[in-house]
Amino acid sequence: MKVCCKAYNYLFILVFSSNSISNHLSDLYLRMAAQNKNKIDFLLLGRVLTLAKPYKLVFATAALLAVVLAPLAVLRPYLVKVMVDDYIFVNDISGLTMIAMLFCGVLVVEVFLRYTFIYTSSWLGQTVIKDLRVSVFKHISNLQLKYFDRTPIGTSTTRTINDIETINTVFSQGVITIIADLLTLFAVLAIMLYTSWKLTLICLTTMPFLIVATYIFKESVKKAYQIVRTQISKMNAFLQERITGMQTVQIFNAEREEMQKFKVINKEYTQANLNSILYYAIFFPVVDIIAAASLGLMVWWGAQDSLRAEGVTLGALIAFPVFLNMLFRPMRMLADKFNTLQMALVAAERVFNVLDRTDQIPNKGTHAPEKMDGKISFDGVWFAYAERDWVLKDVSFDIKAGETLAIVGGTGSGKTTIINILNRFYEIQKGKIKIDDINIKDYELSAIRSKIAMVLQDVFLFSGSVLENITLRDSNISKDQVVESAKMIGAHDFIMRLPGGYDYQVMERGATLSMGQRQLISFVRALVFDPEILILDEATSSIDPETESVIQFAIEKLIAKRTSIIIAHRLSTIRHANNILVLQKGEIQELGSHEELLTLENGHYKQLYEMQFLQLVNEE
Repeated sequence: MKVCCKAYNYLFILVFSSNSISNHLSDLYLRMAAQNKNKIDFLLLGRVLTLAKPYKLVFATAALLAVVLAPLAVLRPYLVKVMVDDYIFVNDISGLTMIAMLFCGVLVVEVFLRYTFIYTSSWLGQTVIKDLRVSVFKHISNLQLKYFDRTPIGTSTTRTINDIETINTVFSQGVITIIADLLTLFAVLAIMLYTSWKLTLICLTTMPFLIVATYIFKESVKKAYQIVRTQISKMNAFLQERITGMQTVQIFNAEREEMQKFKVINKEYTQANLNSILYYAIFFPVVDIIAAASLGLMVWWGAQDSLRAEGVTLGALIAFPVFLNMLFRPMRMLADKFNTLQMALVAAERVFNVLDRTDQIPNKGTHAPEKMDGKISFDGVWFAYAERDWVLKDVSFDIKAGETLAIVGGTGSGKTTIINILNRFYEIQKGKIKIDDINIKDYELSAIRSKIAMVLQDVFLFSGSVLENITLRDSNISKDQVVESAKMIGAHDFIMRLPGGYDYQVMERGATLSMGQRQLISFVRALVFDPEILILDEATSSIDPETESVIQFAIEKLIAKRTSIIIAHRLSTIRHANNILVLQKGEIQELGSHEELLTLENGHYKQLYEMQFLQLVNEE
């Protein structure tokens, strides 16, 4: 109640305030969160309400309708009282007809205004969360990859869908409707006191019991809903992870174990819902009993007064049951709406925790050249995913424009990390990375990434056509360009053999295509964007020897006249390299051409070559 009253006082200030007030509200909320948890609700509610700022007129309309509907709702039962006392008993048929027509008119107006109020508040809620989904998705898209490394996909999905949908209730069932119910309560009490203060006091004798029951219900359901939200997040994360990794589950015959885990999570989620339902099952009958007791007291006392003609009229006795229903129904629903509002605030806090994350890639650079030469320089680069747990240690090397650098090393040596920090998926802690002698932090982020193309070992394809997966729905890329690129690297014939050719519908993650086919599509994708810098991350490690010749031809076409970095796995991908960089535990062990490295006594590359590559050369 306290939160809602404060919200009512500042409702229009928050929504119609200047942008500076809205911007500072987020900072104020974060500071208060650290200082006093009990004071967050109002600030959090205010922050949610500011989301409606672009729709000021709609918000004002809904709030105005809430104010108008309160006195209008209590007018109907009062007109019934007037009909009985002032017209029926005096047999005034014409007057009765007029008041009946007024009653019908009030009813029609109320129905129209209530429809408008419900539709307006619901439209406002849906529109606000539509914008919020866009904001959250855009924000998540710009987060560093370490967020996705540490956050289950199911949790992010819950924040973007379930939690944001819950925020909708702040507008459709929350603040405005609660204010409407409170105004209705005050209007009903006022008209009841005006009609008969004695009957009103008799009816209110049961109110303390209702207040106590409502408070207990509100607190109990609040805790139950918090558990429900937590269980939803856990279930979404579990299902997403298991469904994505179902092949692994089936390979290792782990269906039974995973089913047991799911049964535990499902049971906890079901129990959380049952607990919340239990509180409703208890609370609503209790309210009905209290309301019935109040009605019984009113009839018992009012009938005596009416029979003794001591001030309570028959019209009042007829109207008061309607008043009581209008009094108890909002009070019964208010507890539920307060809990709905509280759960929306819990969801909003989770969503804002995502929006308030500051681990985005800083995009302060302004340099955005149309073309790059592709010269790359690493100068004393140190990097750690976790603080001081260095993955790269004082790494320095140069790649001339148009040259190819191959990187070899064992698992965990930092090969993939080098290409991740070059793309600014992660930020380095020490040193500098330059492209064309300009620090990559001075480039506009989209500009630098548009000049770099990557072909990964695990190719990710989206649901959609082959053409859409190649162009990524970039309208600037024509089908003719795609076909030309596919022909250039030898992928056109394979694509045309697919049902529908370039319109063939690829299933999620390319499940209906072979590894080699997915790789060829990724090569066409890289070529059609015409990058100045190309990165191949063990692109042939999972390819069979027959397909490798086709892939090898594609690689030769891709790296021609481009600066290229190849994370090597097979000899065929190293032959084209101008230099080879050997990494071991994040440090450069060797750097030079193939011939130079083979001359090093006890060199790491030489040992690797003799163990793995020499046999392949002899076979050829």
